[in-house]
Amino acid sequence: MKDNGKVTIYDISKRLNVSAATVSRALNNNPKISSKTRELVFTTAKEMNYKQNRLAQALKSGKSKNVGVIVPYINRNFFSSIIRGIEEELGPHGYHVIICQTHEQMDTEMEQINTLLNTQVDGIFMSISKSTTNIDHFTKVLQEGKFLIFFDRKLDVPGVSSVVIDDFKAGYMSTAHLISQGCKRIAHFSGDLNLEIYKNRHDGYISALENHGLKPDPRYIFTTLSNVESGAAAARKMWELKEKPDAVFSASDYTALGAVQELKKQGVRIPEDFCISGFSNEPFTQYMELPMSSIDQTPLRMGQIAAQVFLEQVDSDQELSIEKKVVLSPELMVRKSSNRSLAELKVQ
Repeated sequence: MKDNGKVTIYDISKRLNVSAATVSRALNNNPKISSKTRELVFTTAKEMNYKQNRLAQALKSGKSKNVGVIVPYINRNFFSSIIRGIEEELGPHGYHVIICQTHEQMDTEMEQINTLLNTQVDGIFMSISKSTTNIDHFTKVLQEGKFLIFFDRKLDVPGVSSVVIDDFKAGYMSTAHLISQGCKRIAHFSGDLNLEIYKNRHDGYISALENHGLKPDPRYIFTTLSNVESGAAAARKMWELKEKPDAVFSASDYTALGAVQELKKQGVRIPEDFCISGFSNEPFTQYMELPMSSIDQTPLRMGQIAAQVFLEQVDSDQELSIEKKVVLSPELMVRKSSNRSLAELKVQ
């Protein structure tokens, strides 16, 4: 045994009086070693608390059993739930997850991909940053024989699978719900429309208005950041309009929360005078004094399915160019902030 206390294959070979090469072949399930010898080696290795060197295993098998997950921010429940889903699905298969966050910077995203590739990960799961404008670093992942899977935010890259929700449908159903509550002047707090998810949510909003005989009004559309302060600022601008909106569909729960706080300061009754619906079903939405309606993106399920897609590709004999596009159906969680029937019950 070495001075550092770690058991080596030489310690096992000495105890069993066989060569170190035989022990190594047995631990790697070499068919040239009899099942009886393999069983004896595995039993002895377990008794001696032998742990195989993961790097050495990776060099021999070509697989490190490590994967990278890149997200814009780790402190958002949505992204942390996706990571949890990936870990839950891959853990039983012996994979370890390395987590990185970009803070919405493409340069950081590129550096992290290079770092993960140098770490010899078997694959990378990622949600692109808002500032990502090219696909060179994604192509590099494929060129190095690694799997790349987008979730939530994506770009169309040949050979890359993705798992997303139907953002257009989510925008449509949120807006249609507000219309069903009697709202006719519905504002929209959008994210950066250069990002596909926000563009699709915006398009769903527009389509719902048009299909219900309402004309979209550019004055009611506000581009916001996904934070409370931006939502409050947009609500102030919205309330300065001569013909004020009577509802808002927000592409983010955080901007919706900012709107709720600002409108309550101005004495606006929610939902009696104004209805609000957010996006992502963050945990705080159901625990607010005024529980907030929101789109549930099923992030845990999204992470699990992304991991399943990865496992299918790892086990497949096909080329890396195999693509799988998974689109999950969103669910609107209707709560008091947009449900006027609940407000009427309270009055009665």
